[in-house]
Amino acid sequence: MSALSRVVRSGVARRRVPGIVIGLATMMAVAASLLGATLIAASGAPFDDAFRRAHGAHLSVQFDADRIDAGQVKASAHAAGVAAASGPFRTATVAPRTEDGTQGWPMTVAGRARPGGGADRVTPVDGRWAERPGEIVLSADSPLLPVLGMRLTFPGLPAEPSVKVVGVARSVTGTADAWVVPAQMRALTGDGAGGYQMHYRFAHAGAGADTGAGTGADAGTDAGTEAGIAAGLEAVTAGAPEGAVTGEQSWLTVRKAVERDTALYVPFLLAFGVLGLVMSVLVVGNVVAAAVGTATRRIGILKAVGFTPGQVVRAYAAQALAPAAVGTLLGVVTGHLLAVPVLAETAEVHGGTTLAVTPWIDAVVVAGALGLVTATAWASAWRAGRLRTVDALAVGATARPGRGRVLARRIARLPLPRPVGLGLARPFARPGRALAMAAAIVFGTAAVTFTVGLGASLTKVMEAKAHDVADVTVEAPPPELGPHGPAPRREGAVADPEEIAGVVDARPGTARHYFRTKARATVPGVGGVTEVVAFTGDASWGGYTMVAGRWFGKPGEAVVPTGFLGATGTRLGDTVTLGGLGDPVTVRLVGEVLDTRNDGMVVLTDAAGLPAAALDPAETAQHIKVTSGTDAASYAAALDEALEPLGVTARAGGDDRSSSMALTLGALSATLTLMLVVVAGLGVLNGVVLDTRERVRELGIHKALGMTPRQTVTTVVASVLVTGLAGGTVGVPLGLALHGAVVPAMGHGAGLRLPASVLDVHTAPELTALASAGLVIAVLGALLPAGWAARTRTAVALRTE
Repeated sequence: MSALSRVVRSGVARRRVPGIVIGLATMMAVAASLLGATLIAASGAPFDDAFRRAHGAHLSVQFDADRIDAGQVKASAHAAGVAAASGPFRTATVAPRTEDGTQGWPMTVAGRARPGGGADRVTPVDGRWAERPGEIVLSADSPLLPVLGMRLTFPGLPAEPSVKVVGVARSVTGTADAWVVPAQMRALTGDGAGGYQMHYRFAHAGAGADTGAGTGADAGTDAGTEAGIAAGLEAVTAGAPEGAVTGEQSWLTVRKAVERDTALYVPFLLAFGVLGLVMSVLVVGNVVAAAVGTATRRIGILKAVGFTPGQVVRAYAAQALAPAAVGTLLGVVTGHLLAVPVLAETAEVHGGTTLAVTPWIDAVVVAGALGLVTATAWASAWRAGRLRTVDALAVGATARPGRGRVLARRIARLPLPRPVGLGLARPFARPGRALAMAAAIVFGTAAVTFTVGLGASLTKVMEAKAHDVADVTVEAPPPELGPHGPAPRREGAVADPEEIAGVVDARPGTARHYFRTKARATVPGVGGVTEVVAFTGDASWGGYTMVAGRWFGKPGEAVVPTGFLGATGTRLGDTVTLGGLGDPVTVRLVGEVLDTRNDGMVVLTDAAGLPAAALDPAETAQHIKVTSGTDAASYAAALDEALEPLGVTARAGGDDRSSSMALTLGALSATLTLMLVVVAGLGVLNGVVLDTRERVRELGIHKALGMTPRQTVTTVVASVLVTGLAGGTVGVPLGLALHGAVVPAMGHGAGLRLPASVLDVHTAPELTALASAGLVIAVLGALLPAGWAARTRTAVALRTE
């Protein structure tokens, strides 16, 4: 073993506390950075891979069969910028019924002879493709549970056609919920009903969507941008009659929806990663600088026995790099473990691509962390290499006698106990070390402030998601379970809402109430089911958080979430036609509401503007606000007894506000915050340990003059009070700024616009308490060395040089 290696090993062994601090700080930074980088890399990869394999459609357009014929639709494939196209496919919106009588949700069915084509190649998942009338292929994402051999009927159509499920498939952009052969569409569309669907791929695809086509097309059709998609839509619909285009869907919209879950986590993980990296730099720089400052005589001895300045620098840099390497390894393991629950939410996306932390991300994060530690340690150790041998041998480790003496004398004049005064004066004797400890406390306090704010914001989001601040809820009991799931309800088994309203109005203690009913609809150009929530009565008080606009005030007006506006490309003031409700229903969008249900594909409107037959009486619920002073539980019990003959039940409280996403985010943020707080506390511990060891002889003199062990603890703890208060005072505004930047970014990643009520969650008493968190971190970090100083024998302390 070389002399340099022995010096490094000896230094690491003697400085256990600084080594633990460096290791934990590095572990925190690596774990958060690794998790954040993995989510960024994984968020779009499964969709991009599946999109390339399936030649996904950059744009899908829905045409009205009453206003345009198939020949005109097919001619759009030759528009400028189109590299490939599929269609036209005849489409219909139907509501199937299963063999056991369960009524299914409305779904979009397309007539397609084969799954392949120039655009939007449908990928079979199970079974086979439909080959003749009477067969149907369901989407893997269909509202119905796809079961091979299951028969579906369509009771609302002439002759009530019946089909058999022969396969399960997936369209990468979700262009339809089911497919049949073209000959089957005549029975599903009726006379002249339905529409045409056309899929396009453009020559200029942009990043992540290479078409493999030439580059001679118009650059305005770049499918990698929203502007390019808009230009492509204008080109392919230029010859269509007015009103013939009923909807369109961009691949960019679908991609954003796929990335939404992981994108939610990225901003706050990156915030913790940055906090961890900054704290690592501060801690490593402080530890190495302190090691050099307290080992000046040892450095002189090393130089006297032949060590070169470069060897001294390498020795002290390596003493920081050794625990950092261990912390990096633990950080990689921790990052992989934390990634499991988060990546599980994005697995099985569009073809079941397995998501995992890729080796190149490990390599980049590890290299970056170790490189940062090395550079910081090298810069701090450079002072050791520059020290002259004679000066190093002659200089002690203690602070200069005059440093902080003026302030110490002024503090001594204050009406404070002597041990407290001695402690309060100490940071001014070592201002550099006090600033380093304060910096660690600042970031620890900022992390606590950010986490508390994040938890409060998530609670607000969950309350908005529940959309129910009612004191009492009345609803039908759940259906009985049959051999194939929930059994269909008997006709007349659901009570008349007006009868329920009569009982509620007659009950003493009722302040106000409204009915909520659900229906399922489709929106032209957007695959899947749109949930329609219909209200009877004023529901504006029911807990619906408005982001923009206003609550609807009459039939024909509607409120929708941010996700609906993004998926449909609409804005407030536009009109949208809902299908699958029997008769088409057109509503005007007057408000934007905070809602995360059904990926934002929800429409909230007045029940009077919808066909009565489209509303599902089994999903009718009444939400009641009781008068002031009325006990909700007693009211619900009495109302439940009165409603028993009608077959419905009353319960106190609204909908469940629990969320796996909120729980996962809360657990992750709490874990990472705890790590940062521990690092901050250990940073204080390291600084106090160095300070206590430097002044152990001074403490011995105080003990000889009568200082008790309790007073010794008071002195050491008091030495960090000013540092803790200052760090907490600065850390709270930093945490607030972090919360104000990260939470809106998380909402944007989830496709939500967050109102001010979700962001303004801190109160003045809470901020005052958070500011004291810095003081708590400082005191906890100082307790261990304070105890050591109190236990040190007076004679031992007086003999220490």
